[in-house]
Amino acid sequence: MRAATLILACATLGWGQFARVDTSSAEGQAFVRMYEFDFPGAHAILDREIAQDASNPLPYSVKASAFFFSELDRLKILQTEFFEDDDKVVDRRKLSPDPAIRRQIFRLFELTRQHAAARLAQQPGDREALFAQAMASGLETDYAALVERRRFGSFSLAKQSQTHALKLLALDPPYYDAHLTTGSVEYVVGSLPFFLRWFVRIDQVEGSKERAVEHLRIVAERGRYYGPFARVLLSVIALREKRPWEAESLLTGLCSEFPLNPLFRRELDRTRGLARSKAPAGASSGAAGR
Repeated sequence: MRAATLILACATLGWGQFARVDTSSAEGQAFVRMYEFDFPGAHAILDREIAQDASNPLPYSVKASAFFFSELDRLKILQTEFFEDDDKVVDRRKLSPDPAIRRQIFRLFELTRQHAAARLAQQPGDREALFAQAMASGLETDYAALVERRRFGSFSLAKQSQTHALKLLALDPPYYDAHLTTGSVEYVVGSLPFFLRWFVRIDQVEGSKERAVEHLRIVAERGRYYGPFARVLLSVIALREKRPWEAESLLTGLCSEFPLNPLFRRELDRTRGLARSKAPAGASSGAAGR
C-alpha cells in the first residue's frame, strides 16, 4: 500500500521513475552507506578500493564526501529546516568544525586532483577522472559556504564547479550526476536579491529556479550516484517554495529506500505536519503515505 501511494503521489507531481544508486562499483556501494548514514561503513569500502588501486581518483573524492557529510551532520547543518531559513544559511557566526576532519578532507581533495590529472593526461575524456574532479570542486565550494560561512568567497569556487560540471555534461552520453551542480548553482543564484545577481556571473547560469528544478529532476531520474541527494534538494526546494506535500512524497520514497537513515525519518515526520496544515484542496499530500 505504501509503495502504491508513493507511485500515485509521484505521478501526480509529474515525476518519472527514480534512479537507484549504481552499486556495481565500490563507490556506488559507499554512496549507499552514506545515504544510510553509515559513514564508517562507507570509509571501509573506500579504503579497500584505494588499497587495490591507489591511482584511481574517484574513491578519494567519495571519501572526502563521507567526511564532509558526517561533519555536516555533527554540526546540525543537514536538517531541511536549516536550508529553509536564509538567515541561518548566511549567518556569519562561526561554527566549530573539526580541524582534523578539515585536514583530511582537503588532503583528499589534493589526492583526487593529483590522480585525476595523471589520468586525464593519458586520456583527456576519462569520465571517472572528470567526475572525481567535479566532486572535489563541488565539495570544496560547499565547505566554504556551509561550514566556513564564506558566502561570497564560495561563488568563485562555484564558478570552478560549474566549469567541471559543464565538461561532464558535454560528454556523450552526458554524466547526468553533473546536473546536480548546475541545478544547485542555478537555484542559489535565483534566490539572491535582485541587486546581488548583477555581481554574480557564472557560465550558463540564469538564476532560474524553474531551470534549477529541471536539472535536479534529471539527476533524480537518471543519476548514477547523486539521485537520492537530488531528491533531498528537491524536497528542500519544495519546502522553501511552500509546497510541503511535494517534499512529503519525496521523503516518503527516501525513507522507504533507506530505512536506516534517521534524518530522513525525522524530516518526513516534520514535513507531514506541515503538509497537513498547508496542503491546498486537491494536493497530493494525502497520497504520500498517510
